[in-house]
Amino acid sequence: MWLPLKISIEWAVSVFYGVNDAAQNLASILTLIVLYIEFLILVRIWGRFVYREPLFKVYGLRQPRLSSRNFLQGLAIGLGSLMLMFALQGVLGWVQWQIPGSTFPRIALEGGVMAIAIGFAEELLFRGWLLNELDRDYSPQISLVVSSLIYAALHGIRPQFFALVILGLILVWAKRATRGRLGLSIGFHAGVVWGYYLVNVGQLVTFTNRVPSWVTGIDRNPLAGIMGILALSTIAFFMRSTALQNRSTELRH
Repeated sequence: MWLPLKISIEWAVSVFYGVNDAAQNLASILTLIVLYIEFLILVRIWGRFVYREPLFKVYGLRQPRLSSRNFLQGLAIGLGSLMLMFALQGVLGWVQWQIPGSTFPRIALEGGVMAIAIGFAEELLFRGWLLNELDRDYSPQISLVVSSLIYAALHGIRPQFFALVILGLILVWAKRATRGRLGLSIGFHAGVVWGYYLVNVGQLVTFTNRVPSWVTGIDRNPLAGIMGILALSTIAFFMRSTALQNRSTELRH
């Protein structure tokens, strides 16, 4: 179901734009968009004929008012924690803050839109569909670990792999902390992506190289460094505590 779409899109793009890096990037983006639309259609079919359930609600897209509030909370936590981490590194002299350029407002806007789109798409896929399928057959602990490992592995075995596993754990606990709603997970995910975009594409900081890159982040990626792992671990501790507290409350009632 995937290969014919990929071949057709790449052929069409090559006809109109030729064969070059820009055309390949465009083909990749178009393929991902079409595949995600295909995923959404298949979820509706799966829910109607297999589980006989409104799966999008089961996955966590429900209670719009509460979910919107959770989204804003997650966005603030994700963006704020990343900026706080860089602020601490600035105090320590590991990075230097730069004055934003004239294009920064545009960069901030496009980064925010992109981050929300990525947050929604990945959370519906990983903490919606994948986690739900695992929860149907395995214990919550196994679903938590397996979904987080799959999430990290599908992003590639890179220096930030361990941090992505922790991020996956946080996003599952965020969903469980809000009684199955996806708003907090989407918001936190979008906040982290947005902060990363602002810092790197917006060139808000430069690294002083006073400490090794594995401390501040390999290849300027804050998740590929000790500071990023410590920051995520701290958030994971509090998110897990909230999720367990919510679980205890549900069991008592």
